[in-house]
Amino acid sequence: MTETVQPGQEVTLEAAAGEQTGAGVKKRGGGDPATRGRTTIADGVVEKIAGLAARDVVGVHAMGLSRTFGAVRDRVPGAKAVTRGVKAEVGEVQTALDLEIVVDYGVSIVDVARAVRENVIAAVERMTGLEVVEVNIAVGDVKLPDEEDDDEARLQ
Repeated sequence: MTETVQPGQEVTLEAAAGEQTGAGVKKRGGGDPATRGRTTIADGVVEKIAGLAARDVVGVHAMGLSRTFGAVRDRVPGAKAVTRGVKAEVGEVQTALDLEIVVDYGVSIVDVARAVRENVIAAVERMTGLEVVEVNIAVGDVKLPDEEDDDEARLQ
């Protein structure tokens, strides 16, 4: 398109992304490149991060509904042991998590739950940038000192 320019008139040239102008390629949208485009994070990614963060807490013996059920499920090809006991609902900017844990006998369940919640929130928010709006924790079992682990029982 050709326009007539009068002397002293200011002219602004705009080009579509990648379109050549007299001064080369003009970039459209300026500003921070991090804001151009969209990043989506799958539920499974958040579940893995949360599962690993929860397991790091002293007093968490295992994750999942029950150790017996989990041991059987872990032998199924394709089963995801890292995400066992973790369910995430991920939105565009927020996430909510449900965790089921097995605690060691003798620990303060309240303190373990608090530590799990803090560790999970810190890890998920740091790694994903999502705001964690809630972490619900259900204690499904207690590992007694004289109980064998299901994994140990299978090996013997």
